Amino acid sequence: MARVVSADELNLIEQVISQHPKGIGISELEKALSHHLPQTLHRRTLQRRLEILLAEKRITTEGESIALVYKKGSGRVDFDSYVPVSKDGSILRDLVRQPVMQRKPVGYHRSFIEDYEPNVSFYLSASLRGQFHEMGRTQVREHPAGTYAREILNRLLIDLSWASSRLEGNTYSQLDTRNLIEFGQAAEGRDIQETQMILNHKAAIEMLIEEADRISFNSFTFLNLHAILSENLLPDERACGRLRRRPVSIHGSVFQPLAMPQVLEECFYLLLKKADAIQDPFEQAFFIMVQLPYLQPFEDVNKRVSRLGANIPLIRSNLCPLSFVDVPQQAYIDGILAVYEFNQVDLLQDVFIWAYERSCQRYLAVTQTMADPDPLRIRYREILIRAVQEIVRGCLTPSVKNIEQQISEQIPEKDREAVMKILLDALLHLHEGSVARYRLKLSEFQLWKQAQDQFHKI
Repeated sequence: MARVVSADELNLIEQVISQHPKGIGISELEKALSHHLPQTLHRRTLQRRLEILLAEKRITTEGESIALVYKKGSGRVDFDSYVPVSKDGSILRDLVRQPVMQRKPVGYHRSFIEDYEPNVSFYLSASLRGQFHEMGRTQVREHPAGTYAREILNRLLIDLSWASSRLEGNTYSQLDTRNLIEFGQAAEGRDIQETQMILNHKAAIEMLIEEADRISFNSFTFLNLHAILSENLLPDERACGRLRRRPVSIHGSVFQPLAMPQVLEECFYLLLKKADAIQDPFEQAFFIMVQLPYLQPFEDVNKRVSRLGANIPLIRSNLCPLSFVDVPQQAYIDGILAVYEFNQVDLLQDVFIWAYERSCQRYLAVTQTMADPDPLRIRYREILIRAVQEIVRGCLTPSVKNIEQQISEQIPEKDREAVMKILLDALLHLHEGSVARYRLKLSEFQLWKQAQDQFHKI
């Protein structure tokens, strides 16, 4: 199966090149990388990775043909495409950008999670949390959990699926992502794993929103979140939704994650217990972004789980979600490395602040152009969902008679006609990209659609 371009892999290639001041040829580079990677990169794959690094000006070339060698670039991050950083954040940025050989190897420090006391310890200051609440406040704050996320569902599915995948090196464009999510059209020339990654994000986001009143910081939620995000992407499918039982390493980092399964399990449940006890939704969100990747509870896909997990308290509280759109990949990676290697959150906090402000600006602009939510849709939401399910699963036509049978006894007479119109509209506009909204399987929708097409032919 084709492989997604890994940001960690690009960092490793850059760092190996930086260890050869006079330059390194591609054959020597292949040998050097073989000592760091679990499997050898094919020559053509390595050349594509080098082209990316050259385009980003992270490396340069010297010579031609067989005398061509690769050298480290200026060593400076392009800060025009970085986020604004605090004084402490800039110090951490410079430290994690040093070559690996200049950074001291470190292991997992259990005290980093044990010393954190929910609602006593804070990664985010009181003033910063207050600013986030002001920025993220929505008109539906007091409505049922997930109301705001459902209002912007189509936009959020595309934004978060694309942006979170891009931070993993996925090359899908935002337009490609939209075509895949809305119309099921995979982008040409893309790795199949990239397509799978986008679809997994879509399914995971839908799960979080549809189950907004049930999800929590517990093992059931996070194991299932991992299972959805990692589907068809791990070498061992049995590792999906399970805590890892073997050691893992972080390419491009001197951090060695916890290896003992029993201790890892203890820390995982401690992490969730502390996260669940945190009262402020923004502190919860940032806590999971810090602690879950640091623990590395799963064989892979940890950062993706943390990014979607960070949205759980925001979705539940009807706050503006965190989409990660436009977040510079290098800034995010540097922030995570600062947590791994120094247990310091300042740089990742800088990224979090910038990313959330950006998300709020984006969705405020969206909601300003939206009509106010229909109170009937909110009031009778569960009845409407069950009615759509009954009609689709029963392969019934969306006729007035069938619609009336589904809701006549459940809706007061004064609202009945309006709700019938809402239900009819929902059925007439039901498509593959919206079936999860009604907790339907794609196969159920397809059977119903076939039955409707057959009915109209008669």
